[in-house]
Amino acid sequence: MRILYIDIDALRPDRLGCYGYHRNTSPHIDRIASDGVRFEQCYASDAPCLPSRTALYSGRFGIQTGVVGHGGTAASPKNEGPRRRFCDSFATESLARQLHEAGFHTAMISPFARRHAAWHFLAGFDEVHDTGQRGLESAEDIDPLLFRWLDQHQREDRWFLHVNFWDAHTPYRVPLDYGDPFAKEPLPAHLDDPELIRAHNQLVGPHGSLEINMYDDREFSEYPRQPGKITDLASMRRMVDGYDTAIRYVDDRIGRIVKALKAAGVYDDTAIIISADHGENFGELGIYGEHATADKATCRIPMIIKWPGIEGGTVNRGLQYHLDLAPTLMALLNRPASPIWSGRSFLPALEGDEAFGREEVILSQCAHVCQRSVRWDRWLYMRTYHDGFHLFPDEMLFDIAHDPYERTNLTSDHPECVREGAWRLARWHEAQMRGMSGDQQDPLRTVLSEGGPYHANALQEPQRIARYLNFLAQTGRADGAAALRKKHRLTR
Repeated sequence: MRILYIDIDALRPDRLGCYGYHRNTSPHIDRIASDGVRFEQCYASDAPCLPSRTALYSGRFGIQTGVVGHGGTAASPKNEGPRRRFCDSFATESLARQLHEAGFHTAMISPFARRHAAWHFLAGFDEVHDTGQRGLESAEDIDPLLFRWLDQHQREDRWFLHVNFWDAHTPYRVPLDYGDPFAKEPLPAHLDDPELIRAHNQLVGPHGSLEINMYDDREFSEYPRQPGKITDLASMRRMVDGYDTAIRYVDDRIGRIVKALKAAGVYDDTAIIISADHGENFGELGIYGEHATADKATCRIPMIIKWPGIEGGTVNRGLQYHLDLAPTLMALLNRPASPIWSGRSFLPALEGDEAFGREEVILSQCAHVCQRSVRWDRWLYMRTYHDGFHLFPDEMLFDIAHDPYERTNLTSDHPECVREGAWRLARWHEAQMRGMSGDQQDPLRTVLSEGGPYHANALQEPQRIARYLNFLAQTGRADGAAALRKKHRLTR
């Protein structure tokens, strides 16, 4: 048994052919999906990058590990205090450690631990290869390590390899000599809309249509595929094509991986998992090229599992968490799940139960905003504790079945669903707080007490926020700047 986990940073599932996309971004991923099981509604419990991957490998919600942000106290695991043994729980209970205990050689090709100083991410791995550019590498930079590792190990038994691709994460960096494979392809219909662009140009907030570069519209000559702002359909196309080309570029590498496994005669006996740490906002809530919210756009991820002996070509439509992967792998290997894991096995889904899933999933984001949301039935209820300078209301409700791109807030139209969403969120929160041991602090409250999310913290970076308020005035949004000053009590 061999397990290959392909982790494509910032990959939206609806930009893959096997999830219904009209552009041919993913022919090799699509073929793997036809050999495996595709999960239609898998969500990262905690977003973005650092909280998500911590939840995946720890098997626990961020409210339990303490890792919910990108800076401050909540970017590091909670101090386990007196209950810490010679090693901490990451060393003993992580997914990688449990695979090691099951007899697997665990290896990783990723710069992620250095990118975020997330050394707990390495717990349980026997072998780690840092590709050296802290997430700015392109797929061709990963090739030498990846294919050398496969050449040396692919015929061996019982290994787990995590390989990390970054091209779909901004800035879009595919070499220009790769060409423009989608130059003549139509845009996604929901983005092919000048009126939408004009409306988004009036909104405020980091990574908006007029400030793709977080707080300004700067462009960088080394990344010509990415615009600094979206003001018309041409710049929208540049943004969309940059992202889609990045996916196709990674897909080419996946094709080479499959070719190598088949040449070695081990493809059929190798489990392949394709997923992501989070998705990406492309216009949802006015945000572009960022994973900035606790919603469907940011938290829904692809999950494709090809497993030897499991019938392929099936689709599961139930709600799942990405952290459910840990207990699922243990179930597939006939091993017990760690008792501290938050997840549950979705093995019945792999065995053909298309409806198997959770009643609800809770989504959290504390790096760009502070939000918690609940996704159930057709609804997404969002509770905002810090709006990340986007002027979001405290509560939002979206009918995802009819409004998949989150255009219409229905809080006034469906107060009964708002109440239900708030109740579901409170019920989950109470259960999580009741189940805590050691540090009893909710890390979301820690983030708020330290001035707000790392990427929108006026206490930590007052000059940056002051410059942004001036930028808003210069780009015709002085009213928005005034509203931010009033809401967040900004004096500059």
